[in-house]
Amino acid sequence: MFNILIVDDQPNIRRLYEYTLEKNGYRPFTAANGEEALAVLDRQHIDLVILDVMMPVLDGYGCLKALRDGGSTVPVLVITAKDEPEDVRKSFLLGTDDFMVKPVDEIEMLLRIKALLRRSKISEEQKIVVGGTELVYDSFSVIREGAAVVLPRKEFQILFKLLSFPGKTFTRQNLMEEFWSMDSDSEARTVDVHINRLRERFKDNPDFSIVTVRGLGYKAVRND
Repeated sequence: MFNILIVDDQPNIRRLYEYTLEKNGYRPFTAANGEEALAVLDRQHIDLVILDVMMPVLDGYGCLKALRDGGSTVPVLVITAKDEPEDVRKSFLLGTDDFMVKPVDEIEMLLRIKALLRRSKISEEQKIVVGGTELVYDSFSVIREGAAVVLPRKEFQILFKLLSFPGKTFTRQNLMEEFWSMDSDSEARTVDVHINRLRERFKDNPDFSIVTVRGLGYKAVRND
């Protein structure tokens, strides 16, 4: 499931996009302005951003500039009522990947999202390669030296998350909120159980290791 951030100051627009995305298998997040969007991106992995231009606090141009200046390559689809050629040019110069004018056709929006995800190589088959180890998201499998191991979904998602950001520490709460947000009976120690299972499975893998950051959480270290 891909995480898509909707950034628009109009609640009805956010709800419409959120409903459309959920109905088509995406996981939506929302923000009412560019400043809120940057805060979401700091704490949450996002695969694609739908970005309005005219917003209070920090507009779409400012948000887009901050993203690209910070080195983010997350695909961005600008959807705005501003349809002058100069608006299109400015958006692309600042680093947007695509541009649509409101009101948008939902089917066209979904097709563009799929195309952007495909071009960013995280569409039909998410993969991470760490040394001689390959993680394939679609099948929840880890492949090394021709041998594939299919992991339970949450174990794979945690491993994929950690290896997507090697060296970055994720707290137990970070992982709980992302992967157990709908499981009200789960506790923070559930994360520890899954981490211990992963360590046991891959204790002989020379390409990566999972490190405990005392008092904080966990991080993945690549050895390639």
